[in-house]
Amino acid sequence: MITINILLVIVGIGLVIWGADKMTEGAVGVAVRFGVPQIVIGLTIVAMGTSAPELFVSLASAVKGTPDLAVGNVVGSNIFNVLAIVGAAALAAPLTISTGTTRKDLPISVASSVLLVALCADGTVSRIDACILFAGFICFMTYTVRLAKGGKNNADESQGDSQKAPTALRAALLIIVGLACLIVGGDLFVDGATGVAKAMGVSDAVIGLTIVACGTSLPELATGIVAARKGNSAIAIGNVIGSCVFNILMILGLTGLAAPMRLSGVGMTDMIVMAASAALMWAFCTTKHKVERREGAVMLAAYVAYIAYIIHNI
Repeated sequence: MITINILLVIVGIGLVIWGADKMTEGAVGVAVRFGVPQIVIGLTIVAMGTSAPELFVSLASAVKGTPDLAVGNVVGSNIFNVLAIVGAAALAAPLTISTGTTRKDLPISVASSVLLVALCADGTVSRIDACILFAGFICFMTYTVRLAKGGKNNADESQGDSQKAPTALRAALLIIVGLACLIVGGDLFVDGATGVAKAMGVSDAVIGLTIVACGTSLPELATGIVAARKGNSAIAIGNVIGSCVFNILMILGLTGLAAPMRLSGVGMTDMIVMAASAALMWAFCTTKHKVERREGAVMLAAYVAYIAYIIHNI
């Protein structure tokens, strides 16, 4: 049985890597073809697509009566998104961040994290809490749509030559095929890794904060590294920001509406680490409007330290 689970993990990773490459190519094609800022594409199409695994896992977990897995998945995914993904992407290629992103988009990510910490202070995610979160998601989407319509292009978001971009149909197909591979691959990885963890007697909260969180964030990781290496920093950072906001506001909003949750295994320490990670990313992005390789290394080291803390407290 463990052999099968390990095989699922390997196949899942392969699909995720291939899907990330195709979806990034399609997303950049859409940005170039229609003159949409890459940061908007990253905040919406790419972020929503790569957050699909978290949505499915969290909803299923809450409905099945395992809220720690649902909330742990979101909190762990956001920590992984910020520290591991931005860190790995910056190591692959330093990320250039626009002024608009540091002044508007990153503060939204930090504010969403702080909001979740405040709402979960009583150890529950009630339907009222869920309504507040989902209302925040509606506000975020409204802002992003207005950003796209306003055509607020930043200096680092040059659209390139539209003649070299794939056709609209090809770009759309690349995004759809890429997303399908990301979702299926992420699901296979989660199934395999969770099977191994459960066989070892690991709790739902720890599985959610680590294995499931990392597995459902594989699409963001692969997309971020591929986008960074291709010079599409706006898509890489927009994907992380959008995914973090979606995870908190949309996923926990919908999950809490479907099934109010009482938390036990996911502690305030995990919540604070999530908020602090978002603040650290904001701080690094503000300095010279870049995330340098050394800053990426610091973020990765911080994630390793967090995982070591979780393992120590099992």
